[in-house]
Amino acid sequence: MRVTVVGSGYVGLVAGACFADSGNDVVCADNDARKVEALRRGDIPIYEEGLSDLVGRCAREGRLSFTDQPGPAMARAEAIFVAVGTPPGAGGEADLSAVLSVARDAVRHVPDRPDGPPVLLVLKSTVPVGTNDRVTAVVREAGHRSIEVASNPEFLKEGVAIADFRRPDRVVIGVRTERAAALMKELYEPFVRTGAPILVMDPASAEMVKYASNAMLATRISFMNDMARLCDLVGADTDQVRRGVGSDRRIGPTFLFPGVGYGGSCFPKDVKALVATAHEKGLPFSLLEEVEKTNERQKRLLADKLDESFRPLGGLSNRVFALWGLAFKPQTDDMREAPSLALVDELLAHGARVRAHDPVAGARAAELLAGPVADGRVELVPGMYDAVQGADALAIVTDWNEYRHPDWDRVRGGLVRPWVFDGRNLWERDAMARRGFFYRSIGRPDAGAPGIA
Repeated sequence: MRVTVVGSGYVGLVAGACFADSGNDVVCADNDARKVEALRRGDIPIYEEGLSDLVGRCAREGRLSFTDQPGPAMARAEAIFVAVGTPPGAGGEADLSAVLSVARDAVRHVPDRPDGPPVLLVLKSTVPVGTNDRVTAVVREAGHRSIEVASNPEFLKEGVAIADFRRPDRVVIGVRTERAAALMKELYEPFVRTGAPILVMDPASAEMVKYASNAMLATRISFMNDMARLCDLVGADTDQVRRGVGSDRRIGPTFLFPGVGYGGSCFPKDVKALVATAHEKGLPFSLLEEVEKTNERQKRLLADKLDESFRPLGGLSNRVFALWGLAFKPQTDDMREAPSLALVDELLAHGARVRAHDPVAGARAAELLAGPVADGRVELVPGMYDAVQGADALAIVTDWNEYRHPDWDRVRGGLVRPWVFDGRNLWERDAMARRGFFYRSIGRPDAGAPGIA
């Protein structure tokens, strides 16, 4: 099938490469000429395990190409996937200007052949309920008779996006006609051979599934983070609580790990957009409003623990803190809404300096923290052990695998005092105490003695 993907960001590039890998003729179109030229050279703008190899192979075999001219690419397509950005506005509502612009371009460039098969304009971007109707109105107002609009939300997890696309839990399709459903099923058939369902529904329901899924996961995370705070206050161990709760088959164990809050491109934006949609319809979605507030509080929890611990020593000012992890989660360089940024802001506001390491997010961090890097308040170092040299304490923000089994003698030898603040509960409390560390984590009793001096 001839497929055009408009937008070569995270979703568009992964979708385009995976469709090409299953035998389709795919063009990824983007109006950023520099990005397109980089993709043609094989330079991938995002970090995603296996994506560079997949894009390179499909391009060499002639099934995947790139263009900065979306119009001609849409004119030759049987299916056009819209994978452009929908950033949140001031009130949390999604900005649909790029989506509607693609729809208008499709009307101009797709041949109007009412007797031929329909060309599907597929909304892959995360969009609020009613967007399919708005795009359909653009098509109908122009009198175009060959374009049908479908909704096909994505559920990719950064770091395992290719595996998620190839082996989805489900494929959600929102369509109005059997012809559109049949074409979408043909595209996705190679990815559901192990039995994952293709769920065909009306467009509004398909749009809502995406938001409802992410809001539910964000709610589980925020619930467990507030439970961890309560465990701190009553002396319970959140690990034991999590295991007990997650063993209930009605609840299950996933997304119940406390930490320093969620980030990334999906959860924060989608929760805000769903709240904005509810308010627009007159529904006060107070539960999700509290989910947001809990998450913002949680992002500052490590800073609060550091401030509390160093207060007897005169506070955080003029101290150096080592940070392990900057990306919002492991296996990605994405720092959008990353908890590390909130921690860095708090430490700098208290007059401290930061020495940070991340296996892949250093370049992104250098852009986002350009000012503090330039004036020396933040140092981005190439090695995890470089970060701890001369630091007053170590804080863990992202649970990369390489941080799970460090050389503790090197860590202890590098730190001014053996204090570790674990924002991801990576290590066993008793083991950290035996290693000679004062150890504070999330929702678990402290371990070891501070040894204040």
